Amino acid sequence: MAKPKLLMVLGSTRPGRLSPAVAAWLAQIVEDDGRFEGSIADLAEFNLPLFNEPKHPMLASYEHDYTKAWSAAVASSDALVLITPEYNHGYPAVLKNALDYLHVEWKDKPAGFVSYGGVSGGTRAVGQLKAVVSALRMTAVVESVIIPMIGSLIVDGELPSDSGRDGSAVAMLAELQRKLPQAG
Repeated sequence: MAKPKLLMVLGSTRPGRLSPAVAAWLAQIVEDDGRFEGSIADLAEFNLPLFNEPKHPMLASYEHDYTKAWSAAVASSDALVLITPEYNHGYPAVLKNALDYLHVEWKDKPAGFVSYGGVSGGTRAVGQLKAVVSALRMTAVVESVIIPMIGSLIVDGELPSDSGRDGSAVAMLAELQRKLPQAG
């Protein structure tokens, strides 16, 4: 039986961002855990302009190739993890834009969160994201990974393994698996 597919979305596109290091760490946890087949969606690579599709996303009738590619990446996943920094007590506009581009592709998918930042570790960003994913009919799981003071944790461009953080990620993966829609 095929493993469910987990899409890890990098929610930052700014130069010098730390989300690639966080995604690489999480991808290793996903691989070692074995519950999901993981893939990474880097919003910098999708390069979605400020929402510009002429038809409402509920129609899933996209005009632009970048939207079609983004739609295909999300539609092919069974669950998601949004990896987000916290900017000014919120999450990046590029992540909100990417969420708003689609509608039907999100429905009934469980969503986990890995957040990072300063002292709060991105908790305020996740609080805001939970309202948005709920409106998109996703199921936000409670278990998440919070990474405070991330700048001091990166070593040679990598986020090293840590038993507490790794354990939080495994707990999140277990809950994502538990929340997968059951085949009818």
